[in-house]
Amino acid sequence: MKGHVTIPTALARRANKVLRPRDAAGVYAHPRGEFERLVEQAVLRHICTGYYAMAPMERLGDPRWRPELAAAALGVAQADYGRDAVALMGVTAARRHGALPRAIGTAVVAVPKQRPRLHTDLGEIVFVKRDVQRLDLERVETELTEGWMTTPEQTVLDIAARPRLGGLEEADAWQILRALGRKIDWALTEDLAHDQHRPGALARVRKEAAGA
Repeated sequence: MKGHVTIPTALARRANKVLRPRDAAGVYAHPRGEFERLVEQAVLRHICTGYYAMAPMERLGDPRWRPELAAAALGVAQADYGRDAVALMGVTAARRHGALPRAIGTAVVAVPKQRPRLHTDLGEIVFVKRDVQRLDLERVETELTEGWMTTPEQTVLDIAARPRLGGLEEADAWQILRALGRKIDWALTEDLAHDQHRPGALARVRKEAAGA
């Protein structure tokens, strides 16, 4: 029960609440076994092989708690590559920017290395190899960690360039471009398209925004 749950301070204070057993090697002699115990106590939720999410303090001991897929995706990426080397992007950033009202079962995150998609009990995480230092980013807070996501201007270019990334239908992608086209800084978008050699993506954004 919740009243009997205890969490080592070193784990409770972690900025990223997505954990791998090796992250607790300095806390537990046998992290995997201890993690299974914490799962039974509903302190941790098993996301997929090798990754666990720590419940927020107000939900400790509640087996019904499920983290958001986007939060888990950002946390997994940060656990493997560090906070400043990854960012939510594509359809996931678009949803955070309010351009896609419905949830989808895929999260897209930029990471420094190519890797296969990850199947979790929350949905699918798609990793895209990007140098995030070359992307236009803004801060994002999730229930599991804080980090980065692409700005509306970067997001429209990314979606225009790869409209089906993350399982989007093209009709949904164009809807996102129209929605974000009403709020982006066009001068910044043009500068990004020039710097990133994406004239075709910019042309698509302009076309969809004109039809909004």
